[in-house]
Amino acid sequence: MSAHRTTGAGRGFALLLVLTGAAGLLASWVITLDKFKLLQNPGFTPGCSLNPVVSCGSVMKSPQAAVFGFPNPMLGLVAYGIVICVGMSLLAGAAFPRWYWLAFDAGCLFGIGFVSWLQFESLYRIGALCLWCALAWVATILMFWYVTSFAVRHRFLPAPAPLRAFFAEFTWVLPLLHTGVVGMLILTRWWDFWTG
Repeated sequence: MSAHRTTGAGRGFALLLVLTGAAGLLASWVITLDKFKLLQNPGFTPGCSLNPVVSCGSVMKSPQAAVFGFPNPMLGLVAYGIVICVGMSLLAGAAFPRWYWLAFDAGCLFGIGFVSWLQFESLYRIGALCLWCALAWVATILMFWYVTSFAVRHRFLPAPAPLRAFFAEFTWVLPLLHTGVVGMLILTRWWDFWTG
């Protein structure tokens, strides 16, 4: 494989990046606006604070909501914006070299790692769920698995032939299982509340 080969992507993959990036960007935008309102008025209650469990305000006020020293959704505004740009570029016929795809997948890996940590903190430390955060979680899960699948199928990441074949046919299984596991964790974490 030539080190200088560039690779584009199909319309479906490009649209998936645009849509997941847009979902993450929307979530980040709404949370950022609510965070500004909360800073201006500590008594402000975000619209998605529905009950003691689904409580965006509790999540926004937590130390985990600004782990890098600034509100987390500001990172999302940049990261998801980049994803949309990549998707739109692919729709326009762009092709990128191997290093670009690896860097993009590494960014998605960071994203899924950060989201997984936030999920744990939300469920087991903060004890509250933010619906807009959950939208960003699902968008990131889809994005990560499909970008990783793309990298494996195009041999940008080393993988045995059976794994490449699996990704070629059943990529959709992995984000579905991943999202299902997160959903089950949410269900069991507050089982008494949901069933009470």
